[in-house]
Amino acid sequence: MAELVDVTEKARQLIRKLKAKHGDLMFHQSGGCCDGSAPICLEAGELMIDDSDVLLAEIEDCPFYMSAFQYKYWKNSHLTLDVVPGRGASFSLEIPLGLRFIIRSRLLTDEDAAQVEDA
Repeated sequence: MAELVDVTEKARQLIRKLKAKHGDLMFHQSGGCCDGSAPICLEAGELMIDDSDVLLAEIEDCPFYMSAFQYKYWKNSHLTLDVVPGRGASFSLEIPLGLRFIIRSRLLTDEDAAQVEDA
């Protein structure tokens, strides 16, 4: 099965640091309110998830969700969670550290898309 979300080593290290401080975490790919379309890292359970959300991946044992509405636009994309210096305007847990999670994306290859559709 093609993976829809990858994560860079820098992002993995930050996730581990945040988990050590905050416990279990979750990610939600924001639809673009305050900070554009950005991944938001929260303590597990801080955001209500229901059947209007799609679970795309587990990253470092943290679920990564996106709203079903937004997924319609992103379903042909492969996402990579990364981290860069700077402050975003969201409520994401990394913001006080002067860092922000970002998403890098590319279109799925034909092979990736076939694997995703088979699943």
